[in-house]
Amino acid sequence: MNTELEKLPIEVTEKIDEHTVKKNYIHYWIIIILFITIMFLLGCYFFIFYKLPSPNSLKDFKSTPLSSHIYDRSGKLLYAVYREENRTPIKIKDLPKYVSQTTIAIEDKDFYHHGGVSLFGGILRAAKDTLLKKNLQGGSTLTQQLVKLALLSPERTIRRKIREIVLAILVEKQFPKDQILEMYLNQVPYGGEIYGIEEASKKLYGKSAKQLTISEAATLAGLPQAPTYYSPYTNPEKTINRRNEVLKAMYAEKYIDKKTYEENLKEPMIYKPLSNNIKAPHFVFYVKSQLEEKYGIRQVEEGGLKVTTTLDLDIQEEAEKILNEELNKIKELNVSNGAILVTRPSTGEILAMIGSVDYFASPSGSFNVTTALRQPGSSIKPINYAVGIERRLVTAGSVFLDSPTCFNAVGQPKAYCPVNYDGQFHGPVQMRFALGNSYNIPAVKMLALNGVRNFVASSSAFTITSFKNSSNYGLSLTLGGGEVTMVEMSQAFSSFANRGIAKTLTEILKIEDRNNQKLYQAKDVNIVLNVEKPLTNPSFLAIQGIKAISKETAFIISHILLDPNARSAAFGTGSYLEIPKHAVSVKTGTTDDKRDNWTIGYTPNFMVTVWVGNNNNSPMNPYLTSGVTGAAPIWNRMMRYVLRNQQDLWPIKPEAVYGKQICYVSGSLMEKKSDGTESCPSRFEYFIKDTEPKPLTSEKQFVLINKDNDKLAKPGDSNTEMREKIIIKDAYSTYCVDCSHEGETAQVVIP
Repeated sequence: MNTELEKLPIEVTEKIDEHTVKKNYIHYWIIIILFITIMFLLGCYFFIFYKLPSPNSLKDFKSTPLSSHIYDRSGKLLYAVYREENRTPIKIKDLPKYVSQTTIAIEDKDFYHHGGVSLFGGILRAAKDTLLKKNLQGGSTLTQQLVKLALLSPERTIRRKIREIVLAILVEKQFPKDQILEMYLNQVPYGGEIYGIEEASKKLYGKSAKQLTISEAATLAGLPQAPTYYSPYTNPEKTINRRNEVLKAMYAEKYIDKKTYEENLKEPMIYKPLSNNIKAPHFVFYVKSQLEEKYGIRQVEEGGLKVTTTLDLDIQEEAEKILNEELNKIKELNVSNGAILVTRPSTGEILAMIGSVDYFASPSGSFNVTTALRQPGSSIKPINYAVGIERRLVTAGSVFLDSPTCFNAVGQPKAYCPVNYDGQFHGPVQMRFALGNSYNIPAVKMLALNGVRNFVASSSAFTITSFKNSSNYGLSLTLGGGEVTMVEMSQAFSSFANRGIAKTLTEILKIEDRNNQKLYQAKDVNIVLNVEKPLTNPSFLAIQGIKAISKETAFIISHILLDPNARSAAFGTGSYLEIPKHAVSVKTGTTDDKRDNWTIGYTPNFMVTVWVGNNNNSPMNPYLTSGVTGAAPIWNRMMRYVLRNQQDLWPIKPEAVYGKQICYVSGSLMEKKSDGTESCPSRFEYFIKDTEPKPLTSEKQFVLINKDNDKLAKPGDSNTEMREKIIIKDAYSTYCVDCSHEGETAQVVIP
């Protein structure tokens, strides 16, 4: 053959060789592509299909979930979170049609039109969120949710999501739509131990799901997305809002007409009281919601977690006892509810949490006031003054003119004219006494000096996040005109107890899985398991957290708040704000409309925050204006209890704080005259180094006086004369010390 090839022309031989090479080249790439394809298919198999659960297992409830247990810090059981083994399945054909329609409307409106996966309604949106927000999102159909709940682990990975999609398609191929919906309704968790629509109906309404009304069915359909958050036992207002969303979705899908929609919107929320044997219920469900956010509902309710919390059950039960007893004493003052939050400032540990006086009382006992937005009244003032001291605008000896003053904000048609709680004006007042006695006009002037925008910006350093946009607030913010939570206020005040460091609250010390493997361990060096053990060393020296203010500012504010003399003009001596044999810093707050009454007090080791009011937001009796009724007696008893075995370590003065004698009226430094006498009646005050007292300008001068009333003359007054008077000024007002002041009001323009 070679001889024959040799006889061929050279051109033909070259073409044959080229054809052979090309043929071999194609074979080579076919082998490579085939190999890559096989490897890809093998990879897909092990990545997606290896040990993929069988859809057939959906028909049975073969898995054995383990209860999760929530303990207090010493190992006392507070609550067992579990899934009932003996659930009650129900056939979809036995349910009113609207029961399934509520779920379809809110969870998967295209349920009867997709093959298990909604490409445009779910996957693309989830992909977009995953890419843009760097967070693996859902976008799940009812079928996917069923697969995720019954067949897959709760992990959030791409592999789990792909397996979920594959299984959803397989389930749709194997089962008819109504059977899938039936399995979903029998499988889905409705919160706590409640699994499946039948058990949910029995627990919440005391009847079979066959007897549910449209409103009740809509309520249940709204729960699975976030069972704790939307539970009527924890957030009844959120439950109603969620139910209304479901009804709106039903109306949009034409499952109900407009009349039915509007009638059901008006239906009251009526449900069975929770009857579980549960300790510290507000705290337990607060913890449970945090766990669900971190680990997912299924892991919390079926994963056998062992959760050791920060709560001290002895302190909790004493708080419950005190709150009940004290509220019974003031029923006639139209006070029906109260809340207590006991924390350790140096660690942020929650030692006791009572969100309402009776968790099991209907209709709103389960409402957790400690996490709800309320107006803080004057309890916000220390933060305002702290910002002023920190910015070197004022000192504890700075003088404010507590005289009638109206603030005219540019663009606002009506002037703001604050008044004091006692209806009086107190003339020149140094900051220590303005804060201690909680006078309003000096506080408003302090906020005007700080600026609302600066104050709102500074509040975030105190871990207050509820103040969103400074344009929403005015100068009344310093009197409690903005809403905050008890949790936020406890965190903010921790900066005073912690030498300037604000600590966010924490509720968990340790989490273990079903195999006793630690999933989480709190690592704060200041944590001491036995909180009743006396601490002889200042625990705040090793605090790590957000620096809100300097330790010098924290000391001065704390010293003012523990000074009985600073508040004696308003509160007297020996009031409920004093704890015998202990130096305790404390501030009260009551809103003008008497809807909220607060007391917040602390040492380095304990903080007690108390609120009283009404969950329906109705005003209390005006007698609460004294500031030491309502919350203060509760606070006093609670603080005495937690301090009963504690030594008094408070306060420790920073090196950069020094004391000086200052003049009572002007706030200037007292000086010794040549004859050895003092230049003025004086008192002792603390200052931060290099912040010398800034006294008011005080001088005798001839001014025009209205002879009829002995006031400074105004334009247009006719019966006037020049008289020598003592005149002082602060940043916003002029004050004649030896003039008449009745009815006199200064006008201030705030840009």
